[in-house]
Amino acid sequence: MKKNFQMLAIGIALFLSVGMVFAGGQQDNAAAGDGGQLIAAMATDVGGLGDKSFNDGAYEGLKRGEALGFEARVVESKQQTDYVPNLAGLAEDGANIVFAVGYLMEQAVKEAAVQNPNTYFAGIDIGTSEGDPENFLGILYKEQESGYLAGVVAGLMTKQYASASPKLNDKNVVGVVLGMFIPAVEKYEVGFIQGVKSVNPDCKVLSVTTGSFVDQAKGKEAALAMIDQGADIVFHAAGLTGLGAIQAAKERGVLAIGVDVDQSSVAPDTVLTSAVKKIPESVYIALEEVKDGTFKGGTKVFGIEEDATGISPFNQFNDVVPQEVKDAVAKAIADMKAGKVKIATTRAELGL
Repeated sequence: MKKNFQMLAIGIALFLSVGMVFAGGQQDNAAAGDGGQLIAAMATDVGGLGDKSFNDGAYEGLKRGEALGFEARVVESKQQTDYVPNLAGLAEDGANIVFAVGYLMEQAVKEAAVQNPNTYFAGIDIGTSEGDPENFLGILYKEQESGYLAGVVAGLMTKQYASASPKLNDKNVVGVVLGMFIPAVEKYEVGFIQGVKSVNPDCKVLSVTTGSFVDQAKGKEAALAMIDQGADIVFHAAGLTGLGAIQAAKERGVLAIGVDVDQSSVAPDTVLTSAVKKIPESVYIALEEVKDGTFKGGTKVFGIEEDATGISPFNQFNDVVPQEVKDAVAKAIADMKAGKVKIATTRAELGL
């Protein structure tokens, strides 16, 4: 009898130990709880790393998160069918938070968030709507503000201050090369046009939608056509496609304006400035909230008030750009913050 009792006690102990092991396996990936390694991950859109734009910007934010104790992981998507498996796979591999980069990943990231309720997800250029999972954060920007400021610079430099650089001419024409026509791109475009017209009403603004974020040849072709029509400044909102536009401007000896991040490194003697949104900073903010346990789903919109939109420094063109242009940019920023300037977000608002 005593022997049977001892065997029963051992069996119960083993059962409890196994139960504890399996219970421990159901760990909430979103929690920092036990002091283990925090993991911040992202899946790129099809543009991949090296776009010198929003994919690279988001990855920079992840790398900054290493200072908070996060390990940065990234998976590059080769085609749109990769989105869900890449996002879900990162969650299944233990990521505390997974970022999707780009509007085209909206459906995929929300699907992955539903499939992995114990992992946080965030989407760059993706908003939320009713019924979205609570573990999803949408991160949006007021791109129209950045576009407007870039337009102020272009509108003044192409005419009033054209003599400041041999890369400018007297045609009073500028251009904008777009990727796919999605909300963020449209906001950049209409903001740019409005900014140009605010300081140079007679300026002709050419616009071409290439339909791609990953075709540099199309970007170059579109920009060359604009330059042939007299454009001496070409702005792009086209991801990897836009690098082709910058290359065209470089080859033809005119100026370019970059997008999303400071793209001066692409062609320092060509990129006048860039219309930026602070993707690395907003990614870092989300990581801070994960670490602090204050992360909440919903939508965050970043703009001029948060110092999250604007233009990059003029870098090598700092001595070329007249102080009057810099003052005009500063005034436009102040007017935006004071609510004195209403910037359109759609073509319809501009009557286009």
